[in-house]
Amino acid sequence: MHFLQVVNWISLLILCASAFYFYRTSQISPFPLNMAQESSNSIYDFTVKDIQGNDVNLSQYRGKVLLIVNVASQCGLTQSNYKELNVLYEKYKNQGFEILAFPCNQFAAQEPGSNEEIQETVCTRFKAEFPIFDKVEVNGKNAAPIYRFLKSQKGGIFGDGIKWNFTKFLVNKEGKVVDRYAPTTSPFKIEKDIQNLLQSA
Repeated sequence: MHFLQVVNWISLLILCASAFYFYRTSQISPFPLNMAQESSNSIYDFTVKDIQGNDVNLSQYRGKVLLIVNVASQCGLTQSNYKELNVLYEKYKNQGFEILAFPCNQFAAQEPGSNEEIQETVCTRFKAEFPIFDKVEVNGKNAAPIYRFLKSQKGGIFGDGIKWNFTKFLVNKEGKVVDRYAPTTSPFKIEKDIQNLLQSA
């Protein structure tokens, strides 16, 4: 029992140290988050690249409810998240729901592959049918503009920086970020919020 308590305390200290690090890096970024917030009114103002490198204007998702997730193929959260995301996508895709997945290798290098390798893994191993986009950075000076915007709309507990793989942003039909969920939040626990947005006018 004493050993388990020590392990729990060590885990807590590591988590706090990581949160502090991302808080600091989000504060010193040369691209202030409010710049993205001031110049953009919704995610429809952004163009991103898909996994094949083609430009995708996010305005094509106008009128849909979106769940935007930074994904990784080798994370401890990968299997459960992809499984539950697939279930939600299949259940609500015909009701105006989309999942936009952005691979990211910034957290313990858990998405190391090329776009081609990522696509192969996602489609064959995890059976994902929702859109997968170009691998991006979500923190720091090279953070993708869409992620600077998302973070400016909904910050985290310890600063705005993304803390780990599978952070989730829920976007309403007007392209506004309405909620942000921790990496450990099960996609199934977001289902009620998705339903409410789908039912809204």
